[in-house]
Formats: sequence, C-alpha cells, structure tokens
Amino acid sequence: MGKNKKRNIQSLFTCLLFLFAAVCFSGALYSCKNSTGNSDVVPLKISEVSIPSTINVQVAGNITLSGKGFETGDEFLLTLVSDETKVDTCTVNSVTDHSATFSIPVGFTSGLYKITVRRDQSAISLGSTTINVVPATSVPDEAGMTLKGIVYSNGTGIPGVVVSDGYEVTTTDNNGIYYLASQKKSGFVFISVPGNYEVSTANSLPQFYKRLAGGSSVERNDFSLMPVDNSKHVMLVMTDMHLANRNDDVSQISNGFIPDISSTIVECMTTGEKVYGLNLGDMTWDLYWYDGNFSFTDYLNLISKINIPVFDVMGNHDNDPYYASDWGAEQKFKNSVGPSYYSFNLGKVHYVVLDDIVYINNGGSQGVIGDRTYNDAFTSAQIQWLNKDLSTIADKSTPIVIAIHAPLFSNPTIDTQGNQTSNYAIDDASDLVSAVQGFSNVHVLSGHTHVNYNVKVSSSLFEHNIAAVCATWWWTGKSGYAGNQICKDGSVAGYNVLEMNGKDVKWYYKSIGYPKNYQFRTYDLNNVYITAAGYAPNSTDQALAPYADVYSIKNTNNEVLINVWGYDPDWKVEVSENGMPLTVERVYAKDPLHIISYEAKRLNAGAEPTSSFNTGKTAHMFKVKASSANSSLDIKVTDRFGNVYPETMTRPKSFTYLMR
Repeated sequence: MGKNKKRNIQSLFTCLLFLFAAVCFSGALYSCKNSTGNSDVVPLKISEVSIPSTINVQVAGNITLSGKGFETGDEFLLTLVSDETKVDTCTVNSVTDHSATFSIPVGFTSGLYKITVRRDQSAISLGSTTINVVPATSVPDEAGMTLKGIVYSNGTGIPGVVVSDGYEVTTTDNNGIYYLASQKKSGFVFISVPGNYEVSTANSLPQFYKRLAGGSSVERNDFSLMPVDNSKHVMLVMTDMHLANRNDDVSQISNGFIPDISSTIVECMTTGEKVYGLNLGDMTWDLYWYDGNFSFTDYLNLISKINIPVFDVMGNHDNDPYYASDWGAEQKFKNSVGPSYYSFNLGKVHYVVLDDIVYINNGGSQGVIGDRTYNDAFTSAQIQWLNKDLSTIADKSTPIVIAIHAPLFSNPTIDTQGNQTSNYAIDDASDLVSAVQGFSNVHVLSGHTHVNYNVKVSSSLFEHNIAAVCATWWWTGKSGYAGNQICKDGSVAGYNVLEMNGKDVKWYYKSIGYPKNYQFRTYDLNNVYITAAGYAPNSTDQALAPYADVYSIKNTNNEVLINVWGYDPDWKVEVSENGMPLTVERVYAKDPLHIISYEAKRLNAGAEPTSSFNTGKTAHMFKVKASSANSSLDIKVTDRFGNVYPETMTRPKSFTYLMR
C-alpha cells in the first residue's frame, strides 16, 4: 500500500473517531436537558401525582390534582387528544403540600386530555384523563318518579334526548332533564345517543348506560355527550367470533381479523369518516366459559385493540349455561358488557340493538352446563319497548338499522323459475316487521348462520345476514388444516362495511386478508373432483362421498361455478367466452372448497365432521358452460351500486386450498 493512501485512511479513521465522540458527548448533554432543550433549566421536582380516569367539573370550575412539588403560578397545559391544536392553559391558583388547584376557562370542551405542567421553561407530562364539564343544574324529585337526571354537553342540558330503562321511554325537557317512573327491572337506565354526539368508551364499550342500585329510592344518573360530526360515518359489522382459546382462535383473530379491520379503519379515517363497530353476537363460546376460563373480559381485551367504539348484540352463545332461564342466563352479559337491547343514533341513522334469543337450557344449574337449547324469538317486553322507541322518530325517512343475532329470514333457496325465496326464520318475526311499518329505509343486520345472504323483503326492508369472523369455528385456519378461513357457504371470513352519508346507505362485504374488491371466487369444475385419495387419504371414498355431494363424480362438461358471496337480486353476473356472452344460470349448490377444507380434513384426522359446521347449499352460486376446457372466460360482476368486479379466468384452473 502507498504511503499517501495509508495516510489518507489513517486521517479518515481519526475523523470518524472524533465524530463518534462528538455525537456521544452531545447525547450526554442532551440527556440532562428538559423539554425546552436548555441545559441550565432546573427540572421540575413534582412527584406522587395521581390522575383519575375521569374528572367532573362545572363550567369555569376548579380542578384539584394530588401530588407534591407544585407551586402557585405553575401552568397546566390541557391538550385535547382528538384535536391537538386545541390547548387550554390553566394557571395554578392555590397549592398545598399534596395538591394543586386550577380553574378551567369558560367554553372549555369535554373530552380526553393530555396533561402537562409547565414552570418557566421546564415542563413534564403527567398523563391523560377525560375532563367532563357538568352542569350545575339541580334536578328536584317528582312524585312517582324513581329515576331522574340530566343529559348534557359541555355543561349545558340537551333537550329531546330519548332515555329509557328498557321498559319505559321518555325524552329530556328543554333543560336536558328527564324523569322515569321505573321499576328498575332491567338494572339499567340508558340514553339513545343523539346523532352528532358521542359518549365516552371504556375498553371499547360506549358508556350510554348507567347501572341502577335498585330499590324504591330515587336515583339520579346524568349522561355526558361530546359533540362530533358523524353524519358521514362507517359502521363495521362483525359477528360470530366464538372466542374460547381453542383451535388457535386467539392467534387467528390477532394475526388476521385485527390487522385487517384496523387497516380498514385507518383507510376510512383518512377520508374524514367517523368509524364505529357493531358485533352481532356470539363473541364468546358458552361451552368453554368454565372449562377454558375464557369469557367476556378476554373478548373485550381483544376487541379493544381495534380502538373504536363497539356496540354489542347478545348471541345464543353469550348466555350463561349454568342458568335454565333466559333472565338468569343473560346476567353475565349484562354485568360485563351492558344492556341486551337499546338504541342509539349516528348522524341521521337510528340503530336498534335487540336480543332475539330466548334461552331455555334444560338441566342447567350452578356448576352444571345444561343442554343450551333456545328459541329464536323476541320477548313481548322487548317488542313493546321497540314500538315506544320507534315512536320517538317523527321522520319516517330516517334510516333504521336493526341489529340482531339470529336472522329474521331464512337462507334463500331457488324456485323452479330461478327466483330467490325466503321465509320467516324466527317465531315472532312479524312483530318486528309490523314495528318498522311506515319507515321507508329499514336494514336488518344478523349473523348466527356463518354464511352470507341478503333478503330484499320489500322496497323498504332489507336483511343482511353476515358470515362469521371465525369462519367454520376456526377449524379450517387451525394449524394442520387447510390454512384458510372459509365459511360454510364458501365466503371468506370477514365483516360488512356500511357506509352512511346522511340518509344514504351503502355496503360491501370485506374478506379478511383480501382487498375489498375481492367479491367472488371461480371454480373450473372439470378439475373439481373430490376423492379420498386426493383430499382425505386416511379415510375412504365411501365416507367422504356424502359430504362431497356432486363433486365426488368426475365432471367433464366444461362448466364453471362462480360463488358471489355479497350477491343480492340487484347484482348482475355476466360471463363471455371469446367475446361471446354465455348463459349464466343461478344455482343452489355447495362450495367445493369448503368441503375439502373442513369435512375432508376432519375425516382425514379420524373425526366425524360436526353437522352444524358442514358445507351447506347456497343461492349465491352461478354456473356457465364453456365451449371447451381450455378457453379463458371474462367474468364481470356488478353490484347494486354500480361497482364492477372483473376477472379473466384462465382455464384449466387448478382446484387448491387457495382462496382465489
């Protein structure tokens, strides 16, 4: 090596050492500075600070926080979490050895705040809390009234808010005050949160209700509202999680559903839409509450990770199997989650949550799980309450969204003319239909079936039955199985996305792990041949054939099957071959991928497939016949809103466990 080159390397090495030392020295200096960046400022010596989760304060009232080291003149900076450009500066007006007191300004907005204390050029963060500006209004007793209170926002009463105990319904007066002659039977008093307001949440649960102490004494319960603009909002509708800490369910929901729905939430929020969640029941799995020690607390801890308010419906598996009565069985849900039926408003949309499971559970008693039987029905008290609730809505063009667990209408079939037919699926469905008579835009959301189907009952009534987050009770995605999450009708596990803009309602089904334009799957039936040798080598063709149905017979008819899981009669399915349109026939058929993903896998494992988990026929299937086995097909599916989902299907197409 030349002398000059060696000298240059040594010089470079020396420079790097000097630079490294300078960086380390500057870092050491920085670590001594406070948030102002001034190393000469003495850090604040404030300790033992306790910040409650909620602080109630009257307009221009005082807040006292406990802690040591505060001084008169210190400034508390209150930064609104939902809008960090809004910062209120409040000066400490009195201190003790263990506290500091300051006043909030007139016009202060209720909400979640980050709290920082500043003295001269030093500042430290103390944490966060919800500061709730409450009214100073007194609410005197009234004869015969056992419940009273005020509904307010930023210290001012809000008139016209609907308040109920689950039996009686009233509205607040011009000062936001309500009274109820309540027997306190439900254990709750709750408000129907008005549009363009929100309530605080606790572990994802919107706090629109208060628990009652009971007895004959008068109870006062006030409700705080926070103004928001949710006239344009998205409701993410999920159902049937069946969480039990088995079948890899916690890892599947954590690695699949939660990242997927979180991405949808971010996408919606970037366009300025408010986002909420609605879970249609069977969040848990009653059979494993006690054996697996996994119940509502575990569900709430998981669902809170998506960080939006989630309203919950009670499903049949959310009843306590130690009680042989509907009333007793629902108490655990009420204690952990909240009321089993209620209503709320977002923007111009009125939502109603109902419990359509009447639990029977023969043989259930403390320490003994009963047969967990139930009827799909509404209690008469609930229907009476529903009529009272809906009577408060004068504008019959208001969109009404009713959330239930078990569907109102049955899974559609196809008649001999190719038309969709469906019947009432619960005992007193006509009572609900009668209750919404006169409203022009009613949507019923249901789950329970683990399949997708849509029923357009009339021009004013539409039911969306939504497939399950857990797909086939987490089996097909379980380690060692198919590696997919497929429902009994071939739908991908997923959730519905309802897009609300004023009174305009649009929707689509979002498959977990796939883009939102993934709305159908195609099968080249020439290659769909389900045998034990191919899919259940530890079993036999004789055992598999009853499950494989028509797919146990080799098909050479050049037919293609198309599964359109979001289909309703206002959709259109078109197929062409070499530019020539083919006749598309709507058929009532099973999805072959589900058969090999569940039944074949269970037989291969030496287990009998569970009857309620098996592949079922669905009416959202379409079939075409091509002229050859090798031609490509151009498929175009158009939904009711004009969105087009195209696919060029290259044939032959293999039949695999892949979901595309």
